Amino acid sequence: MVRKAPVWCGVAAVLAFAGAGCGPGGGTVAPPAGAAGGAGGPGFPVEVTDCEGARTTVGKAPRAIVTSNASALELLLRLGAGDRVAGTGFPPGAGTLPAELDERARKVPVLGRTVIPKEKLLGSGADLYVDTFATVNRGGHGMGETATGEELAAAGITRVFLKSTACAGTAKKPVTDLTAVADDIRTLGALTGTGDKAAELVAGMERKVEGVRAAVGAVPEEDRPTYFFFDYDAGTKQPVAVCNRQVAHAVITLAGARNVFADCDDTFRQVGWEQVVAADPDWIQLAVRNRGGAAATEKAFDEARAWLEGNAATRGLKAVKEGRYLRINSEATTIAGVRNAETVERIAATLYPDKVKGGR
Repeated sequence: MVRKAPVWCGVAAVLAFAGAGCGPGGGTVAPPAGAAGGAGGPGFPVEVTDCEGARTTVGKAPRAIVTSNASALELLLRLGAGDRVAGTGFPPGAGTLPAELDERARKVPVLGRTVIPKEKLLGSGADLYVDTFATVNRGGHGMGETATGEELAAAGITRVFLKSTACAGTAKKPVTDLTAVADDIRTLGALTGTGDKAAELVAGMERKVEGVRAAVGAVPEEDRPTYFFFDYDAGTKQPVAVCNRQVAHAVITLAGARNVFADCDDTFRQVGWEQVVAADPDWIQLAVRNRGGAAATEKAFDEARAWLEGNAATRGLKAVKEGRYLRINSEATTIAGVRNAETVERIAATLYPDKVKGGR
């Protein structure tokens, strides 16, 4: 693998919770011109780009992969490349992944409960590092010293980025679709030789999103319900808003709703309850992290609802008074991946029950 000098990709937010996706990027992956598969095996070399267009050539399929968080890990598991994952940071909590993936995820060595310590990453034996955080990993943001691009290259580790989550700093406009997520899936498919599975996953996502678009696309913007993503686990003293560079904004928009913080040019941002009250959303997503079991997660949803109904600032909100809540886990909404399309369906089916059926 040949690693060129890195160009850092924007700022990924870890304000609400680490492991959340952070915005659009528009990934690209292709063999260099004229390549038809060389010594590195069929489909190689593969050329990828980072958020600023710097190119990296991967000469052969990786034998050992480290992922910076649960987002990249989940995608590799879905692609059938989980047996090549040598470790991860920010591991998914027990039960947070779908059942068919959870058991395999538990077998992946945890190199760091948060950002992987520099020494562990460099000594992991990996030849590919899938980085979800970009500049967060460069500066650490108080989470410890992290490996530089030069140190990774010296250790024989090629760094590639999940651009749908790492490139918020280079986004020029709000993210309103799942193109960057699909590009990331195709990139990982090319790098792991699972391109057919990647195409299958992307096609499934596109079918779900296009089905919703066909059902609600004609609804005028002014008639679309307003929507507040209540990140209960980020704290209630000062709410954390999902802004228009975060993948959740695309999910909300594709579902036919209007994010009440759509004018916030960021990924996440702390706001005031007075801003939520002023927006007076039609619907509120009770966004809690999966607690590892249905009963515990439902209890967390109940707690989030009870807080809204018991708080003087929020009990008068339209959505609270009318009981217009959606119980959808944070992970399925803010972490870039296949489940984003499923969440589009779920939100749309709730907001437009006469137009959209199903959704899981």
